[in-house]
Amino acid sequence: MNKKYNLVYLPLFENDLSKAVDYISIKLKSPQAALKLINSVEKAILKRITSPKAFEPYDSTKERKDVYYRIYVNNFTVFYVVIDNTMEVRRFIYSKRQLAELI
Repeated sequence: MNKKYNLVYLPLFENDLSKAVDYISIKLKSPQAALKLINSVEKAILKRITSPKAFEPYDSTKERKDVYYRIYVNNFTVFYVVIDNTMEVRRFIYSKRQLAELI
């Protein structure tokens, strides 16, 4: 029997995603690409919720209470943790940035 996980999005994740979508939609003048990104992120997260711990943990240089996992979506990385029966989505960061400094 598969374990059921709740899904929680932290405000920081929502803010990260919103900034990326605004940049793509407004600055790059590509609202279609922004919408496609939102759909891809949602699809990747929903696919992962069925077995969020079945993937390699993020090898962080910082000591953490909770293990971070990641999902790659296009040029971005979604970071999440699993706490009991909850998959908590925490960050959405452009993959070419210094991830260790931001996470």
